[in-house]
Amino acid sequence: MRVLLVEDDDGVGDALVEALGAAGHRPTRARRGADALTGHHHADLVLLDLGLPDLHGLDVLRKLRKVTDMPVLVLTAHGDERSVVRGLRLGADDYLVKPVRLAELLARMEAVSRRAAARATPPPSVVEIGDVRIDMNARQVHVADELIPLTSKEFDVLAVLAVRHGAAVSRQQLMDEVWGDAYLAISRSLDVHVAQLRAKLRRPGLLTTIRNFGYRLGG
Repeated sequence: MRVLLVEDDDGVGDALVEALGAAGHRPTRARRGADALTGHHHADLVLLDLGLPDLHGLDVLRKLRKVTDMPVLVLTAHGDERSVVRGLRLGADDYLVKPVRLAELLARMEAVSRRAAARATPPPSVVEIGDVRIDMNARQVHVADELIPLTSKEFDVLAVLAVRHGAAVSRQQLMDEVWGDAYLAISRSLDVHVAQLRAKLRRPGLLTTIRNFGYRLGG
């Protein structure tokens, strides 16, 4: 994997470049935020420090997110809750606080890369579960050939579950994808929409609640 390491500390930067290379990656190092903004085109993943000499790392992250959805993993000494929340809200795929164990860093890199690859895979245009047919393009749902009228938000909730049918989807992910920000969405709104979906689909067991986590569509 081509990794762009944005780190101005020579001791940390040199050690990480050596460790990443030994693990089979192809690291390139940038010491300034401006260099990251011009050099990200040649990378598959960015490891981003926040304490840079020219730009704050969060400003770099904000600008990167305007032009690319490549995985960005924040690697910084700033571990306070506010910094973590801001980093994740601005689009960081993960947030690690220094010092970090190499094994954990490599595992997190692999995880965010897998998620990015999954995002790049086009979602199915039609999902069928038993006699329930969900047409993503037409935004229509049929149950046993009967068209089921759904509100826009009801369909959005169903669509997030449908593209991952059979898998557990967290409440936070649902709220983030449907309402745009998991920290601002009203949790009660999700419960209401799920209840309405269950009533309209009339298929007991199709949409199940996973206690203290979220929901799953289908088996």
